[in-house]
Amino acid sequence: MKKRPIKRGLRPVHPGKVLREDVLPALGREKTEIAALLRVSRQTLYDILRERKPVSPVMAIRLGKLLGNGPDLWLNLQRRNDLWKAQQEVDVSNIPTLDVA
Repeated sequence: MKKRPIKRGLRPVHPGKVLREDVLPALGREKTEIAALLRVSRQTLYDILRERKPVSPVMAIRLGKLLGNGPDLWLNLQRRNDLWKAQQEVDVSNIPTLDVA
């Protein structure tokens, strides 16, 4: 088994961590209330906060509306996190790069 080279750079933050550590404390509201305002189950919100589930496009729309910052922030945080994880797992060393004619 080939050893993959160590990737440089910090791991992007999961949007759940941003919600858990920055946004919810600043709002000063209970997680149950936030889940109700988002019209999702507490379990769904808790799974995102624990970084067990990704922020889907639908959840990004809900968060963006509730927090007034739009869905792009939440989708971009999730995309960066997903891409970083995939780059750690996928070995592309045997795939050539083609030149465009």
